[in-house]
Amino acid sequence: MLRFLPAPLAGLITALLFMANTVVVVSAQLPFILLKVFIPNAWVRHHLTRVIMALGTVWIDLNDHIKDLVRSTKWDVQGLDKDFSLGSSYLVVSNHRSWSDIFVLQHIFNHKIPFLKFFLKKELIWVPVLGVAWWGLDFPFMKRYSRQFIAKHPELKGKDMETTRKFCEKYKISPVTVLNFLEGTRYNYQKHENQKSPFRHLLKPKAGGVAIVLSSMGEYFSKLVDVTIVYPDNEPPMSFWTFLRGDIPTIAVRVRTIDIPEEFLGKNYEDDVEFKKQFQKWINQLWEDKDQVIETVFAEYNISK
Repeated sequence: MLRFLPAPLAGLITALLFMANTVVVVSAQLPFILLKVFIPNAWVRHHLTRVIMALGTVWIDLNDHIKDLVRSTKWDVQGLDKDFSLGSSYLVVSNHRSWSDIFVLQHIFNHKIPFLKFFLKKELIWVPVLGVAWWGLDFPFMKRYSRQFIAKHPELKGKDMETTRKFCEKYKISPVTVLNFLEGTRYNYQKHENQKSPFRHLLKPKAGGVAIVLSSMGEYFSKLVDVTIVYPDNEPPMSFWTFLRGDIPTIAVRVRTIDIPEEFLGKNYEDDVEFKKQFQKWINQLWEDKDQVIETVFAEYNISK
């Protein structure tokens, strides 16, 4: 309907509609979030969270409608498993190209698997409107420490892993989807060069977070869902403003489901040196496969990078 608008105006309208949608939906969630704050009963809090997540699903649906109203994007999605279920738990791993990756993942998985949850920096709980919604949705907030800080405060070593385990225990109650961007940061050429990454289109993966999730609740996951996101027409780094403007002609997504090896469940990643080595080898192989998938997508679109 509004696709005739110039890109800057389209971006502004999309941003305003996204914000309005967020304010309205979080306002609807707020009574349930407040009840969750003051009611200590775990069973009641669990069901309040389910209501908050249902409203979050509505928020995703409305965002999809807003984006389609203002700009048209070609979706090239392959590999969505017909056996996906809202009643099963999944561990989703993905490469990270842009902040728009979150919207992409929400778009393709909404109503197919449980509500996506991912780890956030503890400081983000203070983000206006969104912070309280993330808390209500049981997103895990983590305080990350630099190596230099840990060296000065060794008593904090492993604190982030302890937080991961705590949230994983909570997630055992009902089906959940845990999302992890293994690269830990958005891809760009400078980061790739600084890392001396062995992969052509990816940064080095960080295996620790996924290993802790698997050690805590790996037996509850039906599958590992490996997602590769490619924006064939856009060069990294790609800002979120590019997404809002509708300057992404094509979004290519490749999805595959993988059985999680039983030998990686319930192991101690921090202290078991041999397990750590084998797990990192497995993750690196996933990343080699993903690198080839990206190469194949570029070839399909006759793009040389």
